[in-house]
Amino acid sequence: MPRVPDAARTLADVLDRLTAPAARELTRAEDRGRIRCLACGHRCMVLPGQRGICQVRLNRDGELRVPLGYVGALQCDPIEKKPFFHVLPGSDALTFGMLGCDLHCPYCHNWLTSQALRDDHAQVPPEEITATQLADLAVRYDAAMIASSYNEPLITSEWGAAVMDEGRQRGLVRAFVSNGNATPEVLDFLRPHLDCYKVDLKAMRDAGYRQLGAKLESVLETIRGLKRRGLWVEIVTLLVPGLNDSEEEIRDAARFLASVDPLMPWHVTAFHPDYKMTDRAGTAARALVRAAEIGLEQGLRYVYCGNVPGRVGPYEDTRCHGCGATLVRRLGYTILEDRLTPTRGSCPECATRIPGIWERPAAIGVTATPGVARRA
Repeated sequence: MPRVPDAARTLADVLDRLTAPAARELTRAEDRGRIRCLACGHRCMVLPGQRGICQVRLNRDGELRVPLGYVGALQCDPIEKKPFFHVLPGSDALTFGMLGCDLHCPYCHNWLTSQALRDDHAQVPPEEITATQLADLAVRYDAAMIASSYNEPLITSEWGAAVMDEGRQRGLVRAFVSNGNATPEVLDFLRPHLDCYKVDLKAMRDAGYRQLGAKLESVLETIRGLKRRGLWVEIVTLLVPGLNDSEEEIRDAARFLASVDPLMPWHVTAFHPDYKMTDRAGTAARALVRAAEIGLEQGLRYVYCGNVPGRVGPYEDTRCHGCGATLVRRLGYTILEDRLTPTRGSCPECATRIPGIWERPAAIGVTATPGVARRA
């Protein structure tokens, strides 16, 4: 497994202290103290004293230690920014992230947190906090959702589960914003702790995915698996010029998503130059509109364009798949009109039930949650 760069050792020492034993469901003991990690699609075989590809799950004396008890990023912002367009429009999400990632996308917009311990310039200091404190912050800021994002939440699944359980007790919708490089084991582990899952479908060619550090089929199977497990799922494809924006690849993505669920929302969003990919222009609005048209042609009923507010015509709005009536009008992350949430998810014109989450769950009281990882 990769070694930690010398420049990152101080940060590594801090992060190694903020750990707890991994969940039993996400490990498999092997011979000679080795441990198979099941938290992401890499299924790393972690030797004693070594780390997984993510750099933050480590084998200490034959025990897999995993992140717990801190954040590397924390913000309260619109649910639409995640983006979730079919979950409580106009509400806020308290969004937290830790450090590390199992991929190394050259255009990552969150590289300061995701590439910690991998890039010498990504040295965001962690801030210690408890799961209870995070959930209480969400209530204080009147957020309707608590979401794990900014780095890859799968590699910090134990901490995510702890936070989400605290959120559920307070009546919050719970979400992961993820690259989708999961395993069946981690999806089974997370299912009781989550309501929503956003997946970045980054490409439809295995060669493209391997450049980023994953396999296409792992992400496709994650999407299928999330739907089988009954989670609310929305998909995002960042359209990167010259990487994944051919009409053939866009059509393949739309065709696959429609085969899983034609009512599953698909967001095609604009790339802008960032991190190590500054050699090309941002995505043109007309390219996003064409991608959305292809999505509709392939049978998807809810296709949205993002990151270029006011320049994509009706593709920021939610329209009824039954009668075509406009139900939610948006400009970027701002809700201009919402005819859907007051009717609890039914079209006021034709009474068609619109898929999504339109009501908050009831709070169940703040009590101790058994089985949650704690630092030891």
